[in-house]
Amino acid sequence: MHSVLNNNLFIVKEHVGMFKAANAFDILDPSDGNIILECREDKLGFFTKMLRFTDYKRMTPFEIEIKSPTGEVLITIRRGISLFLSKVDVYDQNGHLIGGFKQKLFSMGGAFTVLSPKGEPLCDLKGKWTGWSFRFMAGDNELAKVTKKWGGLGKEFFTSADNYVLEISEDVPPDQPVRQLIMAAVLCIDLVLKE
Repeated sequence: MHSVLNNNLFIVKEHVGMFKAANAFDILDPSDGNIILECREDKLGFFTKMLRFTDYKRMTPFEIEIKSPTGEVLITIRRGISLFLSKVDVYDQNGHLIGGFKQKLFSMGGAFTVLSPKGEPLCDLKGKWTGWSFRFMAGDNELAKVTKKWGGLGKEFFTSADNYVLEISEDVPPDQPVRQLIMAAVLCIDLVLKE
């Protein structure tokens, strides 16, 4: 696992775009504002691009790669066509499945079950219905939390770009695959629930 994934605090900044089909995010180091990871949706098909400008946008498949600034793919996040509830798979830098997310049916603020590679529940990702706050909970233990960082009136009304702060608990050991799942989940929140 890349050493930058052992950080505990990240800012995830979505690229601003009035008419954009592909999703793009930068992950910044909050201490100096430098880009430490890049997230791009480079493999977008023609029909998917067209559907992104319709009411079917939430159903379209996606494949986002989280890369180091040198272009090394660290995490790949994939979802096929979603008719009702989303199921998202997450792969490591070698293309091995490390887990995924399964959207829960009835949740007030949005919720996912975080799954192991074998499909077993690891923890839950729960949102509040009143806002933009999500928590990764393993029983009563909070592994991480994601909150929305407000981007300003003009940006909020005229684009779909959002910024998030990801804070991973000190209790999550370095080099654990759950860190990759937590990072992937931030993008999942945006692509599945907030688009």
